[in-house]
Amino acid sequence: MNLALKDIQHNLGRFTITTLGIGMLLAIVMGMGGIYRGLVEEATLLVDKVQADFWVVQESTRGPFAEISRLPRNFEDRLLAVPGVMRANGFITHNIQREFRGHPLRLAIQGLSWPEDKGGWLPIASGRSLGSAHYEMVADAASKLSIGDRIPLGKNTFEVVGLTRRMSSNSGDPMAFMTISDAQSVQFDLSPESIRAERAARIKRFNTSDFGRIQPLASERAEGYSSGIPALGTSMVSAVLVHLKPGADPQAVKDKIEAWPDASVYSHEEQRQLLVMGMIDKARRQLLLFRILLIIVSGIIMALIIYTLTLDKLHDIAMLKIIGARNSVIFSMILQQSLLLGALGFCLAYVLGQWLFEYFPRRVVITEDDLLQLAAIVLVVSIASSLLGIAKAFSVESNEVLS
Repeated sequence: MNLALKDIQHNLGRFTITTLGIGMLLAIVMGMGGIYRGLVEEATLLVDKVQADFWVVQESTRGPFAEISRLPRNFEDRLLAVPGVMRANGFITHNIQREFRGHPLRLAIQGLSWPEDKGGWLPIASGRSLGSAHYEMVADAASKLSIGDRIPLGKNTFEVVGLTRRMSSNSGDPMAFMTISDAQSVQFDLSPESIRAERAARIKRFNTSDFGRIQPLASERAEGYSSGIPALGTSMVSAVLVHLKPGADPQAVKDKIEAWPDASVYSHEEQRQLLVMGMIDKARRQLLLFRILLIIVSGIIMALIIYTLTLDKLHDIAMLKIIGARNSVIFSMILQQSLLLGALGFCLAYVLGQWLFEYFPRRVVITEDDLLQLAAIVLVVSIASSLLGIAKAFSVESNEVLS
C-alpha cells in the first residue's frame, strides 16, 4: 500500500487545486523563459536568415539595426572589386505605421537589392517572392494582410504578392519586404506642404549663393521637382551585405575593406552580438532576472504548500508512529507527494503553454534545452521543498495522537 497515494485520494480536491496552482506558476516561469528566447530570436532573425558573410556599414557606426547608417548606393560596385567578394547587395531598413482598413498597421520595411536579391531566401508561406522592380511587397502573416491587398504607402500603392511566417523585427513588428527603390520612396516621402517648404528653402539658399547671383534664371530649375535637379550624389542605403566566393579568405577580405576610411565591417557573428549585447541587452537581462525571481518564488511557494500539507497530517503522522511506522515510511510519503506535485505541475504547465503561448503578442520560443533545464529545477525544488515538511514530521511525537 502506498501511503502517498492513499493520502492524495483522501484529500483529492485540495491536491488537485494545489497542482493547478503550481502548474500555472510553472507555466509563467516557462513562458518567461520562452519570451526571453523569443526576444533573442526576433532580434537575430533577419541576420540569421540573410547569412551574409559581412555587413558593411557607415564608418564608426554599429550597423543598420543599432543606429542610423548611410552608405552611397555605388558602394556595392566598390565592394565587388575586392578580391574574394562574390555578391554585394544594398540593404535598407526602417519602420512605418499607417492606418489600413480602420486599424493601425505597423511594419518593419526591409529594402532588397533588386534584381540581385528578389527575396528567394524568404520563408514564403503562400504566394511568391518579388517579381517586379516596383509596387510589390512580401509581408509577414502577423501583419494580418492577405495576398492581393493593396496598401497606399507614400505616393504609391503596393500589392501584397506573398506572405511569410514568423518574420518579425527586434521590436516585434511584422516585416515587409520590397525593392530598395520602393523602400526609399516610402522612407523619404514628404507631404505636399513639406515639399513646398523645402522648395522655398532651396530657392532662398540658391539666391544667397554666388551661383544664384551670377545665373538668376537658374532659380527656375531650383524651384522644380527634386528629380529635375542635377544629382550631386547617389542614393543612400543602410548597409551592404557581402557574400564571399567559395574558398575566399574572410580575414583578408575584411582587412581590405576595413582599410577604407568610410566603412566599418562586421561579420555575421559580430552583427549578431551587436544586436544581442546592444539593442536588446537591457530587456534580455531584465527578463532573465525576472525569470530567476519567479523560480525562487516558485520554490518558496512549493515549500510552503508541502509544509502546510504536512501540518494537516500531523495527527495521522503521530498515529503512524504510535503503531510502529519507521521514519523512512514518513520520509517516503512526503517526498513522493512533493515529487508528484512538481511532476504534475510541470506537465500541466507544458500543456497550458502549448495552448496559450500562441496567443501572446510577442514570440514565445520553448526549446528542449529550456524544458530539460526547468524540469531539473522543478526536481531540485520539489526535493528541497519537501525537506521542510519532513523535518516537521520527524519532530512529531507519537503521544501527540492522544492530545
